Amino acid sequence: MLIENKQDIDELEWEKMDGLLPAIVQDAFDGRVLMQAFMDPDALEHSIETGNVTFWSRSRQQLWTKGETSGNRLELIAVHADCDRDCLLVLATPHGPTCHRNTDTCFDEEEKVIPRLAFLASLQRLIAQRESDRPEGSYTTKLFEAGIRRIAQKVGEEGVETALAATAGDREELVNETADLLYHLLVLLRAGGLELSDVTSVLRARHESVS
Repeated sequence: MLIENKQDIDELEWEKMDGLLPAIVQDAFDGRVLMQAFMDPDALEHSIETGNVTFWSRSRQQLWTKGETSGNRLELIAVHADCDRDCLLVLATPHGPTCHRNTDTCFDEEEKVIPRLAFLASLQRLIAQRESDRPEGSYTTKLFEAGIRRIAQKVGEEGVETALAATAGDREELVNETADLLYHLLVLLRAGGLELSDVTSVLRARHESVS
């Protein structure tokens, strides 16, 4: 259930949960679980109205907007309730570390709680940062400075090498060449003003059309 307005908020099972619902915050871009807190109706309404994720602090007994002191706010993308309407999934874009420990997520062993394929999203973010900052000595910087024709050429080269590795039956080389190909494809998409999500949208549309 997508929560968009006051009427949706009123339909949630607040009484069942003593006025507070657990809110699980997930990175809307790469799927990482960032934190868990609680919301009351006012916190949820304030989140939707302002676009900044806001919770109910049980220790201070008041509303608190994430990042109001640290600046590391959570930009609200969407809020969904589960099937029983007594738990919230908050999709957000983090602006800075989410945890007070200055880490991206409040959960320990961060590398083990991140969905495996989410690294592609992290890599895409890094590539975008490289394009913006152009750090000296970075291979990605060199690619962007060489221009889209050179990047496209590299994609072609890596594609051929990937195909040759597959034909030769060399599993390790196939993995390595595929990694090179995916990296250069992400750079090419960025150079063309596109993102991986543009590709997945096409794939999803094709899938839905034949399902």
